[in-house]
Amino acid sequence: MELDEYLPVLRRTNRRFADAAAEALLASGWTAPVPGCPGWTLADLVWHLAEVQHFWARIVRTRAADPSAYVPPARRPDDELLGFSAAVSVELETAMGGADPADRVWTWAPQQDVAFVLRRQVQEAVVHTVDVEQVLGDVRPIPAQVGLDGLDEWLDVMVPGALPDGPPPDAHPVVLHAVDADAERTLFPGSRPFPIAALTGTAGDLLLAVWRRVPLEVLTVDGDPLQAAAMIGLVSLE
Repeated sequence: MELDEYLPVLRRTNRRFADAAAEALLASGWTAPVPGCPGWTLADLVWHLAEVQHFWARIVRTRAADPSAYVPPARRPDDELLGFSAAVSVELETAMGGADPADRVWTWAPQQDVAFVLRRQVQEAVVHTVDVEQVLGDVRPIPAQVGLDGLDEWLDVMVPGALPDGPPPDAHPVVLHAVDADAERTLFPGSRPFPIAALTGTAGDLLLAVWRRVPLEVLTVDGDPLQAAAMIGLVSLE
């Protein structure tokens, strides 16, 4: 994705999250479990995304060089969650729209600029929108370019963040083939001469598989599915 594509995707995804959360609330209530986030309720999910977006809106708006001055918001009562979440989404979108992607800000990654935050917040919203749609039982496809960008971000940012010293000695490559984007990526390239498995599916399904939102059974697996799952599992998301 190009830099100018991220903000429109963030806006659309935030609207999609808000609509799905409102529908899920009517259908199942705030205590409905979230399949993709074991132990979380719908209320926990809505509050989590609101907290995350609140934090990064402040970081970008103030061009913060470190997060030490940030004051977290107080947890809102359940009947205020949807309104608070919607307001924070607008705040984040406004902050992003008023910033140059090259502006320096604090992040937890080596890339210290607004562009990193914008990309990360798009993917945060995309995955959590799927979480709330799973509560609702109506998961919509992730556009190919958004899914592929999320897969690239997972490989380029999350994998080295989780494994800063590189893959462990027992790692094997796993090929990821996104059919709708006509693209191929590899987890742990070069760790062995041959991949342990090749996973084929839409870019969105591959993204959700590496984020452990869907099982590998939704993909076509050529090779050892248990070992492929184990390789993905090496990337701790804690």
